Amino acid sequence: MKIKGGDFLIHKTNPLSIFIPEEWNEEQIMLKDMVQDFLKKELHGLPEEPDASKDLSFISNLLDKSAELGLCGLHINETYGGTNLDFNSGLLFTEAMSWGFSFATTLGAHVSIGSLPIVYYGNEEQKKKYLPKIATAEMKAAYALTEPSAGSDANSGKTKATLDEANNRFLINGQKMWITNAGFADLFVVFAKIENDKNLSAFIVEKSFGGITLGEEEKKLGIKGSSTRQVFFNDCPVPLENLLGEREGGFKIALNILNSGRIKLAAGSIGGAKFSLNKAITYGIERKQFGKSIAEFAAMKHKMGEMARKIFAAESAIYRTGKNIDSKESELKKEGKSENEVKLEALREFAIECAMMKVYSTEVLDYCVDESLQIHGGMGYSAETGVEMGYRDARITRIYEGTNEINRMLAFAELMKRAFKTKELNLKEAGKKIPVTLLKRFLRMQKLTSEKVIENYKHLFLILSKYAFDAFGMELENEQEIIMNLSDILTETYVAESVYLRVNKLKEQKGSNGTIQQKENVLALQLYEANIKIVHCANTIVDSLPDTKNKTLRYYIKLLTPQPHLNPTKIRRSIAENLVENKEYNW
Repeated sequence: MKIKGGDFLIHKTNPLSIFIPEEWNEEQIMLKDMVQDFLKKELHGLPEEPDASKDLSFISNLLDKSAELGLCGLHINETYGGTNLDFNSGLLFTEAMSWGFSFATTLGAHVSIGSLPIVYYGNEEQKKKYLPKIATAEMKAAYALTEPSAGSDANSGKTKATLDEANNRFLINGQKMWITNAGFADLFVVFAKIENDKNLSAFIVEKSFGGITLGEEEKKLGIKGSSTRQVFFNDCPVPLENLLGEREGGFKIALNILNSGRIKLAAGSIGGAKFSLNKAITYGIERKQFGKSIAEFAAMKHKMGEMARKIFAAESAIYRTGKNIDSKESELKKEGKSENEVKLEALREFAIECAMMKVYSTEVLDYCVDESLQIHGGMGYSAETGVEMGYRDARITRIYEGTNEINRMLAFAELMKRAFKTKELNLKEAGKKIPVTLLKRFLRMQKLTSEKVIENYKHLFLILSKYAFDAFGMELENEQEIIMNLSDILTETYVAESVYLRVNKLKEQKGSNGTIQQKENVLALQLYEANIKIVHCANTIVDSLPDTKNKTLRYYIKLLTPQPHLNPTKIRRSIAENLVENKEYNW
């Protein structure tokens, strides 16, 4: 069966069919170690964090050093001087890059949003001209989409490209803001409307073309070591051949690049969360109070255990999704699709999962940096430990690549589009079977296994979605609170299932041992916490609907979400004690 985005909601997944982080091969682990060793050497010994307003040349030079290690061409085909890393390995690279703090944003913008529009949409001449120079960092790349009046609503941008046929060029005029790498970029992917077009077009713009001026470095809460400036275009001349993709195809380019950026941001967020947890473990062991290390106190164990649970869950779902994208690429290659089509269609296929992972993982990161700072106490608030920098740096992740609110609504909207507009997912038919399934289960009084719990969550999502549509019809799009709660139920279900699949694949591969037992504990705790969140979201949705069928819905919620019987405190303590024993999160 061909794998589809969103398909997890209506079909069972075989645990052996997914990828789990325990399966990284030696080459992939070496890549991760190389990246982290490089960042430790270049950044971790600095007396203070780099500041783009003071250390721009240092940051630019560090990008050059990254290129010398081959890190700037990982997503570029070998033909153009890159290594064309598979998608899931690229996510591992992004996770490793999080050790670079704000430099991760610098390198990420160069190798991802700055170059991928050319990788995916460039013609052969454009690829030959620009990709080898991006791979070596001879040309440093930036992505210019956002404008003062066009953030989430990117297609409302006012930047204009005027056709100057006499000179075979466009003249671009306008203003872009929040442009990463702007301070030293040689190349911008710029989005503008040609003449009176309704939709954006995309252009490859060299700084050397002229007509480009930069604002001062923005004064930001975090990621201070990342260059962020406004970019002004005043009759910037761009050759006609530098139109990227089709005229009015820019908005499509922007959306598809964001699909890639979202899940990469998720991977980076988990890398940052692991770093924060490991700092907390180290400090918890070393810091003594009342005659013992603070890691021995139950309150600290709760924090560390919960951080580990969230990280394990997030990475399970991220790398499951990444491998699905790789598998889709292989499937499309066999169908004879071009390289560009393969990469784009695979990303589009899993747009739902990419949006969900962006939301879930960035919120895990925010939780972890906050709790790590709390474990450090007063020292965490001091710049000396670097924990406060992580706290500040993390906050942007819930905003860029589309705010978490936008991504919650996007995930649900994309799912509904595939169910009712394009008919790619037969949610309607799946929904019809639910009452019969529930009746049979009630009559048989089946044992509530982990698999059944997750299946129940899927049923509940479909039931609540149906009632919401019945209540509001097409006006449901205006009930954003309901949509975001539905999206959270969908996300919690996907993540819980990913943990279940990971643990069961390990059990089938290796049998039961101490390490797997700990991961089974994480699964039990994940289902326990997911249940609490799902019940809260479900009741909020019901309370927000017209009250005609509330009794029926509350019955469904009660039937489908019985709280698992376990001791969450005992499990968290066990997880935390394992972390302290190993002196790190190394699962």
